[in-house]
Amino acid sequence: AVRKRAKVARQRARRPAKPAVRAMRHVYIAAAVALAMIGCTSQHTPYKRPASSPPAEFRGAEGGPAATQSFGDFGWWEIYGDPQLASLIRQALTRNHDIKIAAARIAEARATLGVAQYGPLPQANINAGATRSRVSEVGSTPLPPNTGPNRRNFRVTGDASYEIDFWGRLGALTAASRNDLLVAELTRDVVTATLVGDVATAWFDLVSFDQQLVITEQSVETRRRFLELTQTRFRLGAATRVDVDRAQANLTAARIVIPDLRRRIAQTENLLQFLSGSFPAAVERPRASVDGMPAAPEVPVGLPSALLERRPDIRAAEHTIIAANARLAAQRAALMPSFSLTGQLGSESGLLKNFMTSPSLIWSLGGSIVQPLINAQRNHLLVDGAAAREVQNIEQYQKVVEQSVREVSDALIGRQEFGEVRKAQQEQVESLREVNRVSLRRYEAGVASYFEVIDAQRELLAAELNLAQAQRNVLISSVQLYKALGGGWQVEGGKR
Repeated sequence: AVRKRAKVARQRARRPAKPAVRAMRHVYIAAAVALAMIGCTSQHTPYKRPASSPPAEFRGAEGGPAATQSFGDFGWWEIYGDPQLASLIRQALTRNHDIKIAAARIAEARATLGVAQYGPLPQANINAGATRSRVSEVGSTPLPPNTGPNRRNFRVTGDASYEIDFWGRLGALTAASRNDLLVAELTRDVVTATLVGDVATAWFDLVSFDQQLVITEQSVETRRRFLELTQTRFRLGAATRVDVDRAQANLTAARIVIPDLRRRIAQTENLLQFLSGSFPAAVERPRASVDGMPAAPEVPVGLPSALLERRPDIRAAEHTIIAANARLAAQRAALMPSFSLTGQLGSESGLLKNFMTSPSLIWSLGGSIVQPLINAQRNHLLVDGAAAREVQNIEQYQKVVEQSVREVSDALIGRQEFGEVRKAQQEQVESLREVNRVSLRRYEAGVASYFEVIDAQRELLAAELNLAQAQRNVLISSVQLYKALGGGWQVEGGKR
């Protein structure tokens, strides 16, 4: 009898484990079926860089020395050697609002990536609760004997779930978020390069306006002296009232230019302060001179194919394609069944003293396979939309590559032709300065007419202002070339 009772007890002890064993067997069978299906379906097409064949050399650089090193490889602190310009750029990179916005977008993308990285991991939660309730003593279901209407329940469970990423959907979403982060970082580089170019352009504009103001003020002073000379000759009877009036009009014509130049100077200073994250104010700088414009750098441009790796906007466009490719893979994976495992372990008791004892133990273990049916057509449409977005991004990448080559060619041609204009304008200014000097002496000697001096002064002022503008155009074209070649985003000292 003792042996029989022991045998029955052993059998009863084994019975609670049988449902768990059967549940685990079902999970193993589902997992085996899923693994078998993996070999039958491939959801992800590996990324391949879109075909792009930049020309062997830039238009505008034909016949020049072949060089693999490019203007864009240098940092802005090397290209723009002006200490004041470098100081303005450093201030702008620290305080400019667009730079701060780009940095915040990087932080947002990094947080989004962190969230996506938790997707393939098991999800676990702890739930705890206590309830007290009362049931009716005269309800349709009578209470058992010796049972009161008041109820208490204490429950603590640990829940866990895990989606088996057979088709790579969760991994593809993580890869997409990772490339979104890279796009955000490269977009910050684009903003940085644009800001550096804008500050340099505004600075050279300011230097040019300063130079033009000095030229105009010198011309005003020259015309004022000529007016005094004409007035003296009028008192001596050697000139007419018409000559005096024309000299006065010639002086006024030069003075009219000054307020417009001062307006441009003030507005350009305001622009520089805005780019530097400050309110409108004057910009400290040395006084300009007639021939005070800096020389444009002369460096090689490199090969067009190097733009694919150097320009941040091209690299950002490529990572946008990679992200779109990953999202397309995730959308295709959504067409397939999803496999999940769930489990729960905890304790539940109506009396606190029995809580967390062996009889209060509760647990469950299960697995599920979900195949979309009603939403199948909707998911197919989502796949079509993701594929269309990938095509759009590929075309955008091709557009950015072609545009970058065009921008470099435009800047090269501009620098070359503006250089020719500056050279011819310099020769004209030198000739007109001599003409102006000789004509004034001839007028003082009574040999030349009044109109000869007036024409010489007017032509000289126009030529000198055009020369300053031509020098400015050469410098601006160099800024545009540097930016087009992928320069300006480099970080001084190698740290952000």
